[in-house]
Amino acid sequence: MVRIVVGMSGGVDSSLSAALLAEQGHEVVGVTMQLWPCAEQDGGFTREDSCCSPTETIDARAVAQGTGIKHYVVDMVDGFRESVVNAFVASYAAGQTPNPCVRCNEKIKFGSLWDYAQRLGASQVATGHYARVTQVFDRYVLRTAIDRNKDQTYFLFSLTQEQLAAAHFPVGHMTKEEVRNASRSRKLITADKHESQDICFIGSEGVSGFLRERIPEAFYEGAIVHENGTKLGTHQGLAAYTIGQRKGLGVAWHEPLFVIRLDHDTNTVVLGSREALLVEELLLTDCTWHMGELPANGLSCFVRTRHRARLVPAMITPRLGVGPTGLPNAVVRFAEPQPRTNAGQACVAYDEKEDLCLGGGWVTASE
Repeated sequence: MVRIVVGMSGGVDSSLSAALLAEQGHEVVGVTMQLWPCAEQDGGFTREDSCCSPTETIDARAVAQGTGIKHYVVDMVDGFRESVVNAFVASYAAGQTPNPCVRCNEKIKFGSLWDYAQRLGASQVATGHYARVTQVFDRYVLRTAIDRNKDQTYFLFSLTQEQLAAAHFPVGHMTKEEVRNASRSRKLITADKHESQDICFIGSEGVSGFLRERIPEAFYEGAIVHENGTKLGTHQGLAAYTIGQRKGLGVAWHEPLFVIRLDHDTNTVVLGSREALLVEELLLTDCTWHMGELPANGLSCFVRTRHRARLVPAMITPRLGVGPTGLPNAVVRFAEPQPRTNAGQACVAYDEKEDLCLGGGWVTASE
């Protein structure tokens, strides 16, 4: 029996994770992290499905009480604001399209929560993520979930060896329907709760409204032009657009158009055909490789440049230098040209069977 801290968000997956570990005889401590003001009087918003809303916290506590485990609510607002929200805003201000869920897992759920767990004398942190961890020789490696439709390894790629060694994912070997059925059989009140697919700290104003309030300087009028130089319209701020975007452009043309470039020097959104988006390679920075250093002659693998995007074959080779956090750089060369991915997004590598998540890195601007 070991002491395990379970991050309980108030959803069905983390609720069942806590219940399963308790049934296995472990000493389980449920922790609900208060990450963001989710009530209007706190300057936040009233969205019941937000992971730190009062409703979610009440549900998490009810599950903990029903399964006989201790439960604490821990204030991590400052750390979340600094590591996730402020970084999210700064990335958009720099013309990138960030992925806050990856940063939250790295910095908060397996960062701040792991620090808190160690102070409680716990040896592991468990969450309701659909993922698994396996040991290959002396390395800890992410394995994809049994339910590939729910797999969340893309959002966990940047976890360190220490974090993976302490990570526990009790529902990673189950399908979503099995999770719900197991929760119903245990009469967990979260068994049939709906899932939220949105960024937890974004309210009804949407990403654009959230950013407009915090970086108004990124929202000033500019031109929307075709790659051939034809002016097509006017935009209200570069931060409202992302590379590859097709919908919501507000322009008319005789063929589908995509955002192919955001020119910050001229405050211009450049549109073009899908072919204009295709690239043969991507540059990565601050890479994490679970199997150790990349081979000098490269790693043949499959990569995913967006969550739920299809896997495509590629070769990843080391690139000189390191990223802002001191982790190594790399270059991804696709077997066939692929749509460009905006800087700030994650590119994650898998083996040919899509069984092992090998790591990945952050897409950076071309040199």
